[in-house]
Order: sequence, then C-alpha cells, then structure tokens
Amino acid sequence: MAEVVEKKPEEKQEDQSFYSDLERDTQKFVLRLFKEKLPNTYLYHNFNHTVRVVKSTKEIAESSQIIVKQKEALLIAAWLHDTGYTQQREGHEQISVQIAREYLQEKDIPKETIDLIEDLILATKMDQKPETDLQRIIKDADSSHFAKDYFSETSEFLRQELKLTDVADYSPSEWRDKNVEMFTKKHHFYTDYAAEHWKLQKDNNLIDILKKKKKKKRKYEKEEVKAKLKVKYKDQSPDRGVQTLYRTTLRNHIKLSDIADTKANILLSVNAIIISLALSNVIPKLDAPTNRHLMIPTLILVLFSVASIILSILSTRPNVTSGEFTREQVKKKQVNILFFGNFHKMPYDQYQWAINEIIYDKDYIYEALTKDLWLLGVVLNKKYMLLRKTYTVFMAGIIISVIAFIIAFWLI
Repeated sequence: MAEVVEKKPEEKQEDQSFYSDLERDTQKFVLRLFKEKLPNTYLYHNFNHTVRVVKSTKEIAESSQIIVKQKEALLIAAWLHDTGYTQQREGHEQISVQIAREYLQEKDIPKETIDLIEDLILATKMDQKPETDLQRIIKDADSSHFAKDYFSETSEFLRQELKLTDVADYSPSEWRDKNVEMFTKKHHFYTDYAAEHWKLQKDNNLIDILKKKKKKKRKYEKEEVKAKLKVKYKDQSPDRGVQTLYRTTLRNHIKLSDIADTKANILLSVNAIIISLALSNVIPKLDAPTNRHLMIPTLILVLFSVASIILSILSTRPNVTSGEFTREQVKKKQVNILFFGNFHKMPYDQYQWAINEIIYDKDYIYEALTKDLWLLGVVLNKKYMLLRKTYTVFMAGIIISVIAFIIAFWLI
C-alpha cells in the first residue's frame, strides 16, 4: 500500500483546498474540451464515462490509506485520462499525457505531481499491468462499469462507438462472446476494495451475458431445426403458387356471390317501393271515371314489379341439401365434405373421421377444393342468369309502363 504520510491538520487543510480548486477547474476544462473537440461518434468514451471513472476513483480512494496529495493527483488523472480521444483513438493515452502536461504547467503544478499524474494516465492502457497502489486504483476505476447494474447499456454504447468510428462492427452475438472473453480471461480487479465490493455484481453481469448467449443459442438451434424440417417436407407440402391460386379464386367467387346478392336486394327494394306507391296513391283513385284510363298502365307497372321481385327472390334463395354422406362416398371421393350443406346433419365423430381422411391425402384436398370451386361457379351462373332476367323484366316493365301511360293520356 502507498505510504501514509502524517501531516499537521493545517497542512492537510491547505493542500486539500488547493487541490479541490484544481479539481473543479480540471472538471470544467475537460467538459469544455469534450464539447468543442470530441466527435459525436464517441458514445462511450465521453464526459459521462469520465465522470463515472472519477466517482469510482473517489470510492476506492476513500477506503485506501493514501495521502491527500496522492488522492487529488489520482482524481486529476481520472479527469484527464481520456482527453486524448479529442485528437485520435490509437495511442490516446499518450495524447492525454501531453494535454495534461500543458494544462498542469499553466496551473504551476509541481513537476513531481505532473509526473505522477502522467504515470497514472498511462496506467489506464488496456494491456498495462499496474505496479503501484495508485495505478491499481485508477485501473479498477476505469473498468468499474463491469461491476455496475448499468453494464448492458454502457456495453452497447461501446459496441456502437466501435462501429461508428470504423474500428469494428460486431454483431450482438459476437459482442457477447467478446464480453465473455473479457470477463473470464482478460479482466480482473487489482484493489482489495474492488474485489470485495464489486466482484459480486461483475459475476452477476457475466451470468446475464451467459444466459442471453444460451437463450440465443437455443433460438438458433430451433430455427435450424425448423429450416431442416421445411426442406425435408417441402415436396410433401402444397406449392405456394397452388395455394394462392385456390385462395384467390375462392375469394373472387365469394365476392361475386356477394355482388349478386346486393344487386338482387336493390331490385327487391326498388320494386317494393314502386308497388307500395301504386297501392297507396294510384290504385285507390282508379274508381273515379276520370282516372279509369290509368288502370291498364298501372296494372302493367305492378305486374312487372311483382315479376321482378319474384325473380330476385329466386336468385337469392338458397338450395337445401341432404346434409349427410356415407363413408363409402368419402372413400370413393364422391362428396365434397368442405361444403356445409353436405355435412350439417352428420354426427361429429363421423365428420371428424372424414376430415382425417382428407387431410392426409393431398390429391383428395386438391380435388375437394376444385369441386368446391366448380359448385360455387354453378351457383354463381344460376344467380347471374336469374339476375339478368330480372333486370330485363324490370327494364321492359318500366318501358312498357311509360309507353302505356303516354298512350292513355294521348287517348284521353
């Protein structure tokens, strides 16, 4: 441990006051330097990281037996240790030493103190092994994020920083492997305080990384198995183009059926209105001698409207089927079990048996879908033929009625 040098209370107070002022000035200097010269790509090595290192340095130093001058020199080194990033990444420690020397010389700091601060800054190199107690303190403080509950956030900042500065582009999986290697092989705490108070959280962070890695591995293995099964059963599953063909055609048939029903409903509504108006306004007035010439045109209009209503109803009237089939029909593929009209009276167990028969036979599935399409086409043909007749009757009725009304008024 560093030698403890006892001082008079007056001397301790004087040094602490002097170096506290220097620390406050250094903090302002580093903040201003980072704001003006540090690129925005440094998401990790920035002022926030420096503040964390200073805080961790104070935490360790307060539990260590070091003199005031050494403690303050340690804090100044913590403030200045990453200032070299404002100029370059590689060898930034040496640049930080140059910046620190120029800054501290302007503050008239003694040479031996400047030398100590420079020595502490150089001790923060990744591959540098600390030799003194002060170097061990700043070394542990610089890597204290390994033992913090916010490690995952700061680690992601570092990964993104490496990507933005074109140093390395690690995938999340590769980055987890790098972190595991760092935790288990490259990093360890040097001070007794860090080993006692921080190692538990560091171990917890390592466990979290390993859990995520294991979870990702299981997910990858699951996806790999699914891919193999997909390749294995590719020839046994329906082709996507065939599925799309049936799906699209069925959807189009259903839309056409909806359109036909809508047209029939329109004709029903219009003709019902015509008959209602005729019954309430025209027919009661036909008893009058002056209105008898309107009887034939009115009857023509009503008769054609009734005929249109009947044809509209016929186009939308559903056909009732037996709702039953036999096992023999299923085995000979003589029934379409996909249409509700063929099974609505069947017991559930028998229908379930029929479904099991079809789902394991790809040809039967295609045949059932094809038959369903054909039957829908037959129904649609009937609907649209009746609709065409209905529109023809309605149009003819309107024309003949108008002509009849004109002739009736002309004769009168």
